[in-house]
Amino acid sequence: MSSANPPSHTAKLDRILADAKRDKEMGYRDKALKMYPHVCGRCAREFSGKRLSELTVHHRDHNHDNNPQDGSNWELLCLFCHDNEHSRYTDQQYFGDSSLSSPKVAKATHNPFAALAGMLKKDE
Repeated sequence: MSSANPPSHTAKLDRILADAKRDKEMGYRDKALKMYPHVCGRCAREFSGKRLSELTVHHRDHNHDNNPQDGSNWELLCLFCHDNEHSRYTDQQYFGDSSLSSPKVAKATHNPFAALAGMLKKDE
């Protein structure tokens, strides 16, 4: 087998997978655009014509394989709000209380003002 065959098979497989993914995304995107008004669910901007491509389908549970036919896991968000939502989700995953990555800081137990009342009474 020549070394030129594997890359062509790989390229063909990559193209097939990319086409399948695009078709799947277009399927639920088309459904979402028919179900919901063309308005961003966060900033409430309206989209039409060429700008409709700036409206994306966001998966509420962040699972892109969860595509119920009733659209209950989808919301339409503009590119900016969609990016912001995913950034917030990533930050929450990374910095959240249950995250192993977040630094654990001991809570302060010392009260520097505990004896303040007594000290003020001495001066009277």
